[in-house]
Amino acid sequence: MRYLFGTGLIGAITAGYSLLKGTRDAPITWRAVLAWLSWAITLALAIGTIVDMRRDEQGVMVPLDSPVADKQLKEAKKMAKRESKTQKAAKKGRTASRYRNR
Repeated sequence: MRYLFGTGLIGAITAGYSLLKGTRDAPITWRAVLAWLSWAITLALAIGTIVDMRRDEQGVMVPLDSPVADKQLKEAKKMAKRESKTQKAAKKGRTASRYRNR
């Protein structure tokens, strides 16, 4: 439910409403078609961002072209580094508990 109030989606909906009001009585021209095409792309990008954010919260990897992908890659590197420290500590016979909760 919280995704419905995202700024990208609200912006796309209000732009679509304004476009609908502006083109209701106007004839269909190439400019009107381009305006509707632009609005459709904006709406698709807003929905795609919402989908990527949801996938990120669920722990599913997102495509590399997503803005969320950089965050996921950084988090994956941190996890790999933690795991490496845990394995090194286990090999040396130390308790690995001090590395687990960081």
